[in-house]
Amino acid sequence: MHRPPSAHAIADEALLKRVRTAHVTSRQTYGAPRVHADLQAGGERHGRKRIARLMRLAGLVGASHRHGGPTTTRRDKDARPAPDLVDRNFTASGPNRLWVADITYVPTAAGFLYLAVVLDAWSRKIFGWSMANHLRAELVLDAMEAAVGQRQPKDVIHYSDQGSQYTSLAFGKRCGEAGIRPSMRSVGDAYDNAMAGSFFSTLEAELLSRRRFVSQAEARMACFSYIEGWYNPARLHSALGYRSPMAY
Repeated sequence: MHRPPSAHAIADEALLKRVRTAHVTSRQTYGAPRVHADLQAGGERHGRKRIARLMRLAGLVGASHRHGGPTTTRRDKDARPAPDLVDRNFTASGPNRLWVADITYVPTAAGFLYLAVVLDAWSRKIFGWSMANHLRAELVLDAMEAAVGQRQPKDVIHYSDQGSQYTSLAFGKRCGEAGIRPSMRSVGDAYDNAMAGSFFSTLEAELLSRRRFVSQAEARMACFSYIEGWYNPARLHSALGYRSPMAY
């Protein structure tokens, strides 16, 4: 004789359906903390441990991170870097006070693409970005032009490493024209550009490590979809109190 399922088991089964929906909606990237936050935002009240247990039993996991890859910035020993105006303080009192910038690589079967981004330290939103199959200064200039076009900043600090792209004369000239104050971290500083690094780590975990791009055009479209269709408008960020950059 079979016992009917308990009320607790029935409730778990119903909750698991909503957990699965949240996980699928996140492009199968959310682990228990973000699934928990997503359900909370919808008015549900469940313990995080309960959600973690249900996800574990159902085999639902979040994205994992990729490590290693080619160097994207190299220092020009003859260039004069900008001073470090940030001094490891990456907090911002509002939008367009501090921008952080960096470059990562996107592997494809047709060779590497490189992605340059500019994000706002206030909201973590990626509002300037560009992609190219080279690492010349135009790559970071295009990303900054996109940022300037969206924000028209007034006296914003632009923080990066001392890569030759950022110390180039063309980049420095454009910063001056746009009213941007370039800032660069010290060579060998173990305290990396953690904010941009966090975005790249998320991009790698949630997109790049899960796909194999046949062409560079396919990679460009996937990055566009990820940044503009998921990361900026929808993805919940723990540093923003589990809100999206656009909602912050």
